[in-house]
Amino acid sequence: MKVENEVRPGPEQFKEFLSNEGPVCMVNLLKFREKAEYADGRATNLSGEQAYRLYASEMRKRVEAAGGRFLFGAEVTGVLLGQVEEPWDMVGVVEYPEAATLLKIASSPGFQEIEKHREAGLLGQLNITTQQRPL
Repeated sequence: MKVENEVRPGPEQFKEFLSNEGPVCMVNLLKFREKAEYADGRATNLSGEQAYRLYASEMRKRVEAAGGRFLFGAEVTGVLLGQVEEPWDMVGVVEYPEAATLLKIASSPGFQEIEKHREAGLLGQLNITTQQRPL
């Protein structure tokens, strides 16, 4: 299994994501930069995690206003089963009423301003799309 952290989805990945019908939960596996790096070159003393938390705080407001929920967030403390070269730093799970809700949020006014913090803080991430199914 090949695993690559990324910061932005490609067009095919987003198209596949939007094909989901009904509520979706995004499992976010986050890897932070040691120190935030802003694209505009601004000087900062923020860690990558601190920059990302600025983004997450504002994103939570937008997600909740659109009918979604932040369900879970936790620090990764180890890997019990399997192997990864370097584990992620944090896991977050966010529920959206439908996949298109994320697109609506990402194209809303002001989103670019908060996304700068996300990009500055993340070394990379995996976003895993899930939908609830009976066991």
